[in-house]
Amino acid sequence: MKIVVIGGTGLIGSKVVGHLVADGHEAVAASPNSGVDTITGEGLAGALAGANVVVDVSNSPSFADADVLAFFTTSTANQLAAEREAGVTHHVALSIVGAERVPNSGYLRAKVAQERLIEQSGLPYSIVRATQFYEFAMRIADEATVDGTARLSTGIMQPIAAADVSAAVARVAADEPVNGIIEIGGPERMTQDQFVRTGLAAKGDTRPVIGDPEAKYFGTKLTGTELVPLSDDARLSTTTFADWLAAQSTR
Repeated sequence: MKIVVIGGTGLIGSKVVGHLVADGHEAVAASPNSGVDTITGEGLAGALAGANVVVDVSNSPSFADADVLAFFTTSTANQLAAEREAGVTHHVALSIVGAERVPNSGYLRAKVAQERLIEQSGLPYSIVRATQFYEFAMRIADEATVDGTARLSTGIMQPIAAADVSAAVARVAADEPVNGIIEIGGPERMTQDQFVRTGLAAKGDTRPVIGDPEAKYFGTKLTGTELVPLSDDARLSTTTFADWLAAQSTR
């Protein structure tokens, strides 16, 4: 099959392309760098010519509430319109576990808006909702650090390796549309402060980490399991955080 990966040069997209090529598909990495702009529509029709599947793993360059909403709704609407013209038979989008359960987050509201456009498009689709990536531990720490101390939520997370996300997305892209949502996550639940504390320790970062139930995660307070897979058929990877950290230290 010809599978076009929107955002195909990024952290997830580049790995998705690699998996699809290894499995014998014609995988095309589409991004502004390759002349495909899903906001303006430039290059989109040409990239989708003859495509069977479109995989959207793109991300907004700005996380400001208005910017991220405009990005996901405009980009998705343009993709869906171009897919109708091209006869694409499967739209796959990467979203976030619990997006609908955290309405105070502008970013997650934007992801929900993106999902709604896909669900209402009439096109065959699969939405893959993933938990937070192991790779984000340092960024979460930095965002939460004030005066040298990281103050983190005690909400529950179930993070996953980006490599496992990419493999899961590639499998979904090569399969039949589910016309619904697939949840994926890592094998372990942990509090956000525990996740960050473990990640910092592995990096030799000695900054103090405080677990605070009132601390906000990118603008919203977590009270429990908003960000973990809750469906009975969630697909969980086997790579633990400890295993992932050990692999990073050998690189």
